[in-house]
Amino acid sequence: MKAARLLTIFLFFPVLIPHRIAVAADQPPTTIAEALTLYEHGNFDAAADMYRDLLKIDSKNADAYAGLTRTLLKQKKVEEARLTVDEALKTIDSPTLRTAAAEVHFREGSITEAERKWVDVINSGHPEGRAFLGLARVSDAFSLYKRAQTMLEKAHAADPNDADIRKAWLGTLRRSEKIKYLEEYLSQGNPDDAEAHLHMQQYLEYLKARALGPASACRLVSNVTSTEAPLVNLLRDPSHLRGYGLEVDFGDKKSKLLLDTGAGGILINRRIAEKAGLKQISATTMGGIGDKGEAQGYIALAPSIKVGGLEFHDCPVEVIDRRSVVDEDGLIGADVFEKFLVNLDFAHQKLRLSELPKRPGQNVQDLSLESDRDDQVNPEQSATNQDPTHPAKTEDKGPFDHYIAPEMKSYSQVLRFGHMLLVPTWVNDEKTAKFFLIDSGGFTTQLSLNAAKSVTKVHADSQMHVKGVSGEVNKVYVADKATLTFAHLRQPTEDVLVLDLKHLSDHVGTEVSGIIGFTTLRFLNIDIDYRDGLVFMQYQGPPVR
Repeated sequence: MKAARLLTIFLFFPVLIPHRIAVAADQPPTTIAEALTLYEHGNFDAAADMYRDLLKIDSKNADAYAGLTRTLLKQKKVEEARLTVDEALKTIDSPTLRTAAAEVHFREGSITEAERKWVDVINSGHPEGRAFLGLARVSDAFSLYKRAQTMLEKAHAADPNDADIRKAWLGTLRRSEKIKYLEEYLSQGNPDDAEAHLHMQQYLEYLKARALGPASACRLVSNVTSTEAPLVNLLRDPSHLRGYGLEVDFGDKKSKLLLDTGAGGILINRRIAEKAGLKQISATTMGGIGDKGEAQGYIALAPSIKVGGLEFHDCPVEVIDRRSVVDEDGLIGADVFEKFLVNLDFAHQKLRLSELPKRPGQNVQDLSLESDRDDQVNPEQSATNQDPTHPAKTEDKGPFDHYIAPEMKSYSQVLRFGHMLLVPTWVNDEKTAKFFLIDSGGFTTQLSLNAAKSVTKVHADSQMHVKGVSGEVNKVYVADKATLTFAHLRQPTEDVLVLDLKHLSDHVGTEVSGIIGFTTLRFLNIDIDYRDGLVFMQYQGPPVR
């Protein structure tokens, strides 16, 4: 995970939060109520202890088991949550417990199994709000935005007071509505840890600052629908390539930003921001690979951003309060071009952007820089590049489920969590796919510590040093060998870098078992359709010189 837009943090990766447990007549209501109150005020340790005390009194209390399971997930104790819910399911069957079990499956990366369990709960005649929320999250990951909205509406109708549902509902509101909604949410006790609470407070301040600034959202002002730009070499020393970058102009000030499919939005260092005269509108913090905690920074509004033949106005960018971003001017996430079909031709060092295939009956397309979603009810609903002679029709406004055009039948489906694209990946001879992040900003391909231990031998390597936005990684490991199969490609590797990716997985909300980095991606020609969650990868060998 690199720099992530604040909105991405709160809308696409909601933290798992305990269900509001109904109090049965034969249960001690004080105990359940007290446990829930402790949880809702963020006192997770005390809430977990109280749920355990309740289970000592009644070992078949399904609601207490569900509450404990969700509290453990909030504490990021995934293995303990799994053991807890499995133990309960041996003797208890209840919709609340099955819904909680599905949440554990989702966090572990068993997304299809989680979806099946949530569907079973609803089809059994128990319209649990959190089951609908789970289906909304699955739908969103698979770019089924219309289905996701329907499920979220059902979740909100079933349990509008659930904190997870309330946070997801935030994404349906416009900026002015979000400000009031967030103010009310933050004024009450809520089950968020300190980091999540800080991010939400920062996001509120950002929304207020934007409300006082230009009324227009980030928009494309150049009259083009396709363009290309050269990818420039970024070196980590005179003879070794670090990655590929893009020349990006902020007004009349030029920069070279690392093109990073694992990052979201635009992140620049303080020096570039000062040269371009970009002024802070609100404070922020940002995290990524590394064990030094989140970095301090701020959000600024760029009057003009030029990339290739495209020019955008009034777009927010993040500024890290350092003189460099992992030794670069900054990062630009490929997701900022998500309204286009993105082609990364690494062999010929070209970025190409073109129009996505129109859906059947679609009249116009939105071509904008995806760094500002706050004026949109849904990312698919704006129409900033409309031709006035062809006004938008109902079918142009969305939200839409993904569309696989005939020319894209050979593309591979990926899961999308905000700016992150997770591609199903098979490690060695395992029958079940894991999920790997496509990350051109990560130098090498990596395995998570959990995934590596299950498939190969792992040993510590004190000579290896890894640094990210959050500083240097304290513990680095190496796996003997692993063969990765993804997007119709097969990649044998030896001495694979292994890191503990638990923080990344906790942030995403599902298990990220590895990262496909630059050393693998540089030999590929890659097409990315962010709108529909599709990628096409083709091996083409070393770059042409």
